[in-house]
Formats: sequence, C-alpha cells, structure tokens
Amino acid sequence: MAGSLYCVGVGMTLGAHICPLSRSYIENADVVFSGVSDGFVELWLHQIHHDVRSLQSLYGKNKSRHITYREMVDTMLAEVKQGKNVVGAFYGHPGVFAKAPHDAIARARAMGYEAKMIPGISAEDCLYADLGMDPGKQGCQHYEASQFMLYKRRIDPTAMLILWQIGLAGDLTMGIDATGAAERRLLLELLAQDYPLDHPCWLYEAATSPLQTPRMEQMPLKSLVFADIYLHTTLVIPPLAPMIPNPLLRARLQQLQLKDKHKMTTHKNNVIPFDTNRKKHL
Repeated sequence: MAGSLYCVGVGMTLGAHICPLSRSYIENADVVFSGVSDGFVELWLHQIHHDVRSLQSLYGKNKSRHITYREMVDTMLAEVKQGKNVVGAFYGHPGVFAKAPHDAIARARAMGYEAKMIPGISAEDCLYADLGMDPGKQGCQHYEASQFMLYKRRIDPTAMLILWQIGLAGDLTMGIDATGAAERRLLLELLAQDYPLDHPCWLYEAATSPLQTPRMEQMPLKSLVFADIYLHTTLVIPPLAPMIPNPLLRARLQQLQLKDKHKMTTHKNNVIPFDTNRKKHL
C-alpha cells in the first residue's frame, strides 16, 4: 500500500542531535510535519526540506491538548492516505512525552500503512550529561508531575526522582498555561512525606541551541513555590539517603553461586576421555 509515516526525533540542540537516519527520512519525504521547540528549529528544517508544515498552530488557549493531539494525528494521516511518504519531525525523542507520534503510528499500522519511529536525543539524555548524574548509580524514578500528584505512587527516596513538566504540575484542564504557586504548594505537601523541605533539588532545562547553556539551578525544595518555572522545566531530586542493603537476599545469592560452582566442578571431574583414533571410550 502506498503511503508511509515516519516519526523522527531531531534531538534537543538545534542541528547537533539529529541522527543520519532521521535526517535521511526528512530529506526524502514528500511532506514533513514539524512539532519542535521553537521557530529556529523550524527554520532549520526548511533548509533540509522544501515542504515543512508546522503542527504548533493546532495548540490553542483554553483548548484541551487531547484535541490538539487528535488533530495532529488526523493532519499527518490525511497525507499518508493520499499515498505520500510523510515524516513527523518532533523535538527530542518522538516517543517521550509525545502522544501524537505514538497514536499516529498505531493508526497508520492499523490501516495497513508502513509506519515507524526513529529515536532522538531527549531532555533526559541531556540531563544525565549536564548534571553528571548516572541513573544506574542508585536508581531513578520518572513521573509526569501532574500524574505524580493525581495517583498514589510508591516513592523510594534512596533513588533519584525526576518530575517532568513541572510547570504544568496540578493542571486538570490539559491546557497550555503553566500552573502557579497554589498547585506547587500541594506538590510540596506530597513531596514532604518523603523528603525534608530543605533537601536540595535542581531545576533543569536542556539547551536548544549550540550557543545556549542549559539551566541547572540548585535550590532547596521549599523554594519551588516562587521559583521561575516554565512548561519545559524539569525537577530533579537527588537521593536523600544511601541504598539500604538486603543481607538476606545477598546470602541466598551467594548460596546459589556456591551450588553452581560445585556443579561445574563435579561435571568437570566426571568427563569421560574419548580416543578419536579408536572411536571408542577408554
């Protein structure tokens, strides 16, 4: 069936993070739809392809983002149905905090069209590099800020906690306007169940231009109420305490390894030598 959809990630930093495969799909597309972080990135896309159409105009004040996402999907699939090779170019990773690419790919595949997602460098990748934090050191927990507030989650304060879209914390409208101090106070009440309010945290924003520097602002948790927080700001809370050892499970694992070692030794000693010349056992 003619027509295809590829949702690609252009990364966070203008022109620096896109992979060769994503660039190739953009260059060879019939039409490119862009959902990117700012106008400069969109202008850069116009240098790669002659027909780039912005999806940003579908957002609107007092308009649910759910409606906007459906319109994005419909807009891209309308071109796919006409037999065109369509690319959706999204900032960061097209599958991270991006509902429209996932929905568009699922619908395209259900209709029999070729559809695929190509990853990109996300804000999460930049965060680890800029803040020098390794998620494998003590573990890491990720939540969207409003989801974290609206559902009961089990938090481990010995691991890093990352709350995305902190500027929309407590939003119930699915709009595009940031929430305020009142919602942040409720968030702090929730965090105070696991962290002292003088515990340090970071407000992080990845650089979107090679000339920019990332925002890496450290403050105590209690200062979040009146901090400058935007839609793209991320809250990073380092571990509060060291990991708690589990000596019982360590002992059981050691017993398993001793048994495995004993089996290997026994097997090695019971091997019967074989004479390849006489083709029979000695």
